[in-house]
Amino acid sequence: MEILGLSECADTLVGDELRRGISGGQKKRATIGEMLVGLARCFFMDDISTGLDSSTTYEIVKFLQQMTHLMDLSMVMSLLQPSPETLELFDDIILLCEGQIVYHGPRENAIDCFQMMGFRCPGRKNVADFLQEVTSKMDQRQYWIGDENVYQYWPIENIAEFFYSSYLPRLAENNMTNNRGNDREIKTNANHGISRWNIFKACFSREVLLLKRNSPLHIFKTVQIIILAFVISTVFIRENMNHKTILDANKYMGSLFMAIVIANFNGMTEIAMTMKRLPTFYKQRELLALPGWALLSSIYIINLPMSLIETGLWTSLTYYVIGYSPSFVRFTQQFLVLFAMHQMSMGLYRFLAAIGRTQVMSNMLSVVILIAIYIFGGFVISKDNLQPWLQWGYWASPFTYAQNAVALNEFLDERWATICN
Repeated sequence: MEILGLSECADTLVGDELRRGISGGQKKRATIGEMLVGLARCFFMDDISTGLDSSTTYEIVKFLQQMTHLMDLSMVMSLLQPSPETLELFDDIILLCEGQIVYHGPRENAIDCFQMMGFRCPGRKNVADFLQEVTSKMDQRQYWIGDENVYQYWPIENIAEFFYSSYLPRLAENNMTNNRGNDREIKTNANHGISRWNIFKACFSREVLLLKRNSPLHIFKTVQIIILAFVISTVFIRENMNHKTILDANKYMGSLFMAIVIANFNGMTEIAMTMKRLPTFYKQRELLALPGWALLSSIYIINLPMSLIETGLWTSLTYYVIGYSPSFVRFTQQFLVLFAMHQMSMGLYRFLAAIGRTQVMSNMLSVVILIAIYIFGGFVISKDNLQPWLQWGYWASPFTYAQNAVALNEFLDERWATICN
């Protein structure tokens, strides 16, 4: 970050549609740094000097040159009017003019090639400016070293033909002579450049940072849980809850149904949060910078405490106020069932976001799945009232197992042993 000049904005968000973030030049440098930390062996950089001063461009190109030589990389870079110091850093140069390659070879041999055509670069002339002007019809004449009376403009086609027919064969022969016996095998990396543990630590650190940045969302969800728990506890307050008839059991079943529904809906925020992660994840996965298992495992682990807090808060605020079985064991069992339901809902919505890829498609899929889960869950329509060819949906719905678990946990208590119709 120091080489790219990003130290002053290290703790600043890059920016999005709502945040201005860092400047355009800083975004360009951040993109360069992002590409360099991957395992790519070949880089193609188009006009990276735009928006950068000459000193910053020189530092970046110098760093890229050292990285290329030390790690045996290949880099092709286009620059707009590079300074003499920056041009000296390149091993080879490609001179393009009107869509044709008029020179491609070692940097130090470029002047010799044009001198063979009859053009000389003055001693104090910038080589980059000379190479640009010698192909121009307006500026070519000043570099002609022959007789002025016999000078004729060299079109781009003639320069390219001279390079391919006369200079390129000699240049190729010299390269073969110099590189004979120095062939090296191309290094390839099938896996990531660091260990799996370091990959996981990097992903986990990023998720911790995102958790801090998204703290207002988690605070809002906590307040929402408290408000909903207060409302449900007021509706199903224990003074109005008896244990004598089937109708009393239906009231308890309704409160348990609402607990499962709220645990399910509380995971819907994962759709938006996953949608924001997907573009970055796909980019980093293609660059072999981040495997999917590291991201998913870090997300799962970092969300466990939040899920425990939200589920524990709901169970603590509603269990004894509604008047469920006064047993700590049954309290714990209900807490574990709601926790498992919350984990299922978050995983389901992450999956739907990954399948949908867009906010509209993900929301549509979630609505369809939720309707199916609730219909086949056994509360809206019992299993016995379903058509035989639809009863598979009852066993496929996760709502079925959560509802049966909390119902058995409550109604197997001794106070429900004898009830009247």
